[in-house]
Amino acid sequence: MTHSPRRPAQLGIAALKGVVAGLAGVAVMTAGEKVEQSVTHRPDSYVPARALRTLLGRPAGDADRRPGWNHALHWGTGALLGAVGGVWAAVGLRGPRAWAAHAVVRLAFDQTVENATGVGAPPRTWPVREQVVDVLHKAVYSLVTSIAAERLVPPALQSARGTVSH
Repeated sequence: MTHSPRRPAQLGIAALKGVVAGLAGVAVMTAGEKVEQSVTHRPDSYVPARALRTLLGRPAGDADRRPGWNHALHWGTGALLGAVGGVWAAVGLRGPRAWAAHAVVRLAFDQTVENATGVGAPPRTWPVREQVVDVLHKAVYSLVTSIAAERLVPPALQSARGTVSH
């Protein structure tokens, strides 16, 4: 594929469609979290709310319980990383390898924000059950987001350049 002056616009459209896919992924992940919590009795986490408030220079004490802020970061991150999934789908980064990579990106993004703001702790310090739950929910998000993005965005910008090292 040669560079086209339309490529940036096509990537923008793919990103917007990815936002839609990301919101679908968040919806499914949120429903799954609620089902899991009804079975395990795990309480809601307010770390995302505290992280967002800290990023915005607002007070964020450990006792804060702000569901609106939680949802803002939860859905905002889903939309943002959905855009990444849309671009990936457009350029041919698709299928199980891309889905797995997307889950890693989602987990890394969350941990970067939570630990950079000082409101989260590294997952290696969490109980194993919490680690498993977090990975499973983020994997569901990435799987749904990736499949939706691949349905919405054709691989029209996939390149054959660079398939060999020389």
